[in-house]
Amino acid sequence: MLRSHKLVLTACAALTMFVSAACAEDAVVAKVGNLEIHQSELDLAMANLDPQFAQMPDEQKKVAALSGAIDVKLLAGNAITEGMKDDPAYKQRMAFIADRELHNAYFKKHVVDTTTDAEVKARYEKEIAALPKEQEVHARHILVKTEDEAKDIIKQLDAGKDFAELAKEKSTDSNKDDGGDLGYFTKGRMVPEFEEAAFALKPGTYTKTPVKTQFGYHVIKVEDLRDAPPPSFDDVQQQVRQLVMRDKYLALLEKAKSSEKVDILDPALKKGYEDINAQQQQTPPQQ
Repeated sequence: MLRSHKLVLTACAALTMFVSAACAEDAVVAKVGNLEIHQSELDLAMANLDPQFAQMPDEQKKVAALSGAIDVKLLAGNAITEGMKDDPAYKQRMAFIADRELHNAYFKKHVVDTTTDAEVKARYEKEIAALPKEQEVHARHILVKTEDEAKDIIKQLDAGKDFAELAKEKSTDSNKDDGGDLGYFTKGRMVPEFEEAAFALKPGTYTKTPVKTQFGYHVIKVEDLRDAPPPSFDDVQQQVRQLVMRDKYLALLEKAKSSEKVDILDPALKKGYEDINAQQQQTPPQQ
């Protein structure tokens, strides 16, 4: 019998410690009249602070969040006193907010929390493999104001002058100190006249006639031509993750729609809804 009492006392002590720990985790941080502000509420208030507070130190953000939470409790208390919780418009709004929060919680559980790094990496590799090869050119240029200046530079190049040195000496572009180096670029990055001339050159050659654009007259030299490397996983990881989550979300919606009838009474709204769904079906989730 004594042993049974000891077991019960031990169990009670363990339960007391558990309850105490749970209470400590959601401790009351402030009181506003009869209303309490718990740590969990303060955490929510911090998570929903205006973006202007983002750069503030954590302690200042905590104070700002607490101040806002106190303001909310003060006026919420007054609203309760006036019986506004029983107002039909308030109840309707709260029902809508509750549905939205349940939607968000379901999305987090079945989409965000289930999306793994392995899935994202696999999707990245699949998408990159499907991308068409795109060429990029590594070019230098010398920019001058007149056609005669450009022709004179071409003569000097024909005579054996170094392109980079001439660029430093003659070019009016801001990259003249780098020998006119433009680095690698793909089609669509430069003005059409410049791009057409650059991609027509073989590596190691330069334009034999000046290239006129809105900026002046160019002499262009191509250093290299290659297939553009794909974007690195680190650079596009978040965008790819969004694609994976989008497909999972659409799959969840399709499953939900197949089990529940959606009936829209307004003809215009019905057509608009059907159009949106048709667009989604044209780009089905990728497995």
